[in-house]
Amino acid sequence: MRKGMFWEPLPDKKVVCNLCAHRCVIRDGKPGVCFVRFNEGGVLYTVVDDRIVSANVDPIEKKPLFHFLPGSRSYSIATVGCNFRCLHCQNYEISQASKRRERGGKPPES
Repeated sequence: MRKGMFWEPLPDKKVVCNLCAHRCVIRDGKPGVCFVRFNEGGVLYTVVDDRIVSANVDPIEKKPLFHFLPGSRSYSIATVGCNFRCLHCQNYEISQASKRRERGGKPPES
């Protein structure tokens, strides 16, 4: 685990995560709504930044961009976890994978 960015300490070893609009207030020993940020002892850690689960080179036209460097290629990487719950998500298996682990528990170290 690596210390996360964009968070603030609160009393009683709680933290507020400022990475997305959820602005989770996370108790000690618990994860945020995305299950990729974890409060340990009043410090917020990211648990997926070094765990790439998908890497692809795709035509830029596959991305949701309008007329951006036509004919070029795009490099995409992904980690587990996502704070959105999109219906018909094409990446559900990886975006929600961290939630299928034991909820509320500390992620296993690798």
